[in-house]
Amino acid sequence: MKSKRDVLVDTALRLFYTQGFNATGIDKILAESGVAKMTMYKHFKSKDELILAALMRRDEQFRDWLTAEMQKASPNPRDQLLAMFDALEEWFHGRAFKGMGFSGCAFINASSEFAKLDHPAHQIAAEHKRCVLEHIADLCTKAGASDPRQLAEQLALLKEGAIVTAQVRGLPESARIAKTMATTLLDAALPA
Repeated sequence: MKSKRDVLVDTALRLFYTQGFNATGIDKILAESGVAKMTMYKHFKSKDELILAALMRRDEQFRDWLTAEMQKASPNPRDQLLAMFDALEEWFHGRAFKGMGFSGCAFINASSEFAKLDHPAHQIAAEHKRCVLEHIADLCTKAGASDPRQLAEQLALLKEGAIVTAQVRGLPESARIAKTMATTLLDAALPA
């Protein structure tokens, strides 16, 4: 059974993700979670602290999911890199996270709502993107890329572009388009 804190964080994450961080009030989170206001303030001093906890939960949730999907596809690093785009397409169709659907990237959304680079929510978003990039770079190294950092940056840019395109234009097939472009990049950058 989940703790009250976990219920609160999970409910807040779902609402922040689907309705926005600033647009979602504490009263709505409390009503949907069934957690009392006093209990919430026992765990979090403010809504801002709850936002940070929700973003940290999403970071863990998303990275665990993406890594597992990539590893499930193949032990081959090149195939794992391409599988990232297959995983994205599942997410874009709302099939990756039960009850969450697809409302874009929580970290892109957070960095937009909290635009100042020194805002803690923006910093968590940037750290999330850095960690995903590091995983991609590690796979590029394992795949034998001569410049794994550059290749990782290119693949991450395709990933981010696909996410924004899926969200803004409603095109889940952007993941497949990005995968085609990634295949070309990998063919050029990796040993045969």
